[in-house]
Amino acid sequence: MSDGSLFPQTPASAPASDLNAAQPAPVRAELLVWMSGLLRDEYGERPLIPRRAPMHELISTILSQRTTHADEEAAYQELCLLGDWDEIIAAPVEAVAHAIRRSNYPESKAPRIQATLSAIKAERGGYDLDFLAELPVADALKWLTNLPGVGVKTASLVLLFNFARPVFPVDTHVHRVTTRVGVIPRMGEQAAHRALLGLLPPDAPHLYELHVNLLRHGQKICHWTAPKCPACILKDRCDAHAIYGNRVPSFGK
Repeated sequence: MSDGSLFPQTPASAPASDLNAAQPAPVRAELLVWMSGLLRDEYGERPLIPRRAPMHELISTILSQRTTHADEEAAYQELCLLGDWDEIIAAPVEAVAHAIRRSNYPESKAPRIQATLSAIKAERGGYDLDFLAELPVADALKWLTNLPGVGVKTASLVLLFNFARPVFPVDTHVHRVTTRVGVIPRMGEQAAHRALLGLLPPDAPHLYELHVNLLRHGQKICHWTAPKCPACILKDRCDAHAIYGNRVPSFGK
């Protein structure tokens, strides 16, 4: 698909001009408000309370890529058996890769983790990230994304989850659900961070709850392959459902 449209083919019964993705930003912002309310009713309120320390969040998010939460946490706990952050930097990269073997692609994540830790130590003289709470949001994002192996998703998670900064992390579930519904047209995850944040209020608790509930909906209902459309609370205003009914194809198609 080369035209940036939501789906490669739109049947005559669902004209492209009628889809959410074709509507102006205020209409799509209202769509997000509607989604937020339904998702809260379905999955509950999610108060913004840090679940773990900033360095734990940062390193675990690197480990989490293409990895289940259980395996991510197991990898983190075994990584910590190597010692403190200085000792993990000094350890042979093979030992780090072995420690995080429950995470997918440990051979590539191990040197990235060591490089990230080294960069933090060189820049800050230690591993205290609390200074990020006082930086302007753009500067905090830039500082984190300048670290080796830290992208905008990881940086946004740390800033929102730990410091209640008004950013919106877009993981694979958030990206898939919002694209299918038509809040945004089809685009990459990095571009989706900017596009979605531009439609949302700068309210960290709201951003956190929406992120967590979209993630839950993607895990439970809006799967990559064979989404459970009949059970979806969003189907009445979903572009993908308007086009395909209950036979929405895999997200990559």
